[in-house]
Amino acid sequence: MKRMPRLLVMASCLLLAAAAVLVAQSSASAANLLANPGFETGLAPWSCTGGLGSVVASPVRSGTGALAGAASGSDTAQCSQTVTVLPNSTYTLSAWVRGAYVYLGVTGGQARWTSSGTAYTQLTLSFTTTSAQNTAVVYLHGWYGQGTYHADDVSLDGPGTPP
Repeated sequence: MKRMPRLLVMASCLLLAAAAVLVAQSSASAANLLANPGFETGLAPWSCTGGLGSVVASPVRSGTGALAGAASGSDTAQCSQTVTVLPNSTYTLSAWVRGAYVYLGVTGGQARWTSSGTAYTQLTLSFTTTSAQNTAVVYLHGWYGQGTYHADDVSLDGPGTPP
């Protein structure tokens, strides 16, 4: 009879340990789900409208490169990246941007913007994916006729596997 309670205690401990591992795995967040978030290796896999995006060595916030989007009178120079996400999950998107009227957003969701001009400013937003969603398109863009904007150190944090 003394063995039965000990076995129950051991089984309970094993079940609790297994549950803790499952909770830790399901709530773990990746460091950054974006590829080339600092534009150190060129523009890819970012895609920019009108061919108006490029990588420059100055001004950068950190590292050796930054995105330069040359917004024109007819194009916002939107640069975007499609990322694999998990359904019903919350993500935080952030970027350091510089220029007049620079936007950071996720297609079909929220966007943030700043009218800051000469200094890098951090934009941040959170979004939750739908039950059927497995990709998200994150973007940066300027505004019509406002000239070149810069972006660096873009981050998408949340559950998933980094590139």
